[in-house]
Amino acid sequence: MTPGFRITASTGLHKGDREYQQDQVVVLSHARVTGCVLGVIADGMGGRSGGRKASDQVMMTAKQLFERFDPYVDDALSMLKHIVEEAHLVIKLTAISAEEEPHSTAALFLINPSGQCYWAHTGDSRIYHFHKDQLVKRTLDHSYVQTLVERGEITAEEANSHPDSNILLGCLGTESDPPVDVHLQPQLQSGDTLLACSDGIWHYFNDAELGTVLSGMSPRDATGFLIEKARQRARGTGDNLSLIVIHISEL
Repeated sequence: MTPGFRITASTGLHKGDREYQQDQVVVLSHARVTGCVLGVIADGMGGRSGGRKASDQVMMTAKQLFERFDPYVDDALSMLKHIVEEAHLVIKLTAISAEEEPHSTAALFLINPSGQCYWAHTGDSRIYHFHKDQLVKRTLDHSYVQTLVERGEITAEEANSHPDSNILLGCLGTESDPPVDVHLQPQLQSGDTLLACSDGIWHYFNDAELGTVLSGMSPRDATGFLIEKARQRARGTGDNLSLIVIHISEL
């Protein structure tokens, strides 16, 4: 991070109302470079063994490639895309021994020591960037309802309650290569917050609510609050929940 700033991080993981946990989440600090951080969310799908194997593979691939990454030499977006592509191939290979066809979403962000932030995602796990309580940017889901929103047929609010809101147009482990969208934020600032989360979290909040929570609480408190509130709003029908909250502040 640029001099004079600190990164505060928190992660959360909850089974929700499912029988088993298929989400995975991790925040990694670079072993050799202070201020280089990787965050990864993966929402596995495909039965008890299939979904968990898929999300585990995303985590394992991310750790291996991040260990070899040099933020001063290597291209961060290429590394993130490599994680997605490599995990996709390995998940396809694990399908032979899984109960059901294993799939996973992936949402990854990397912050380098100079304060740049890079994203990559596939599926409907999201990354949000807020400055204080205002949304700066978020990922757009690779989903059927997102195409309806983009065509102007439904609103973003209507997409959340649409009966086909769980239909993905791309993710890891599918027959065809997954779509991968990337983004570069040239410079994070004090007062910025990053939220990466699975649909078990974002499904229950609008952007304004998220901005209020993230700007008014510490990452640890926000993580706990969002899980608790999502559980209440799910009314016994909630998915697995996973999230990462990263806050940028002055020293």
